[in-house]
Amino acid sequence: MASSGAGDSDHIAELFSGFGPVTVRRMFSGAGVFADGLMIALVVKGVIFLKADARTIPQFEREGLSPFSYKTKDGTRTLNSYWRMPERLYDEPDELADWARAAMEAARRAGLRSGGKGGRTSKSRKS
Repeated sequence: MASSGAGDSDHIAELFSGFGPVTVRRMFSGAGVFADGLMIALVVKGVIFLKADARTIPQFEREGLSPFSYKTKDGTRTLNSYWRMPERLYDEPDELADWARAAMEAARRAGLRSGGKGGRTSKSRKS
């Protein structure tokens, strides 16, 4: 289970301290984690989702993790550019730093590819 303090800005910054300085900004019903002006993670309900792209998604899939999704009145919307962080990283700052660096590179690639906008979303209708 995610750390109960994962929604707290100071705690999030501390989690990422092995990676380097981050800024946590409230947004919607969660927060964004920014480094060097790029959003590298999304925090919703105490769960951290790291920025991902075609190069890094297989690593999340090997861990059995899934992308960020949320319910809408029309069904479920999935944000394929942010994937759930492995639970063990809440207690493994060195490994979290490695994953955060990969998230930073994914954010840089997304910025180059789309002029700064994040990944695509997909919608699945309720059955």
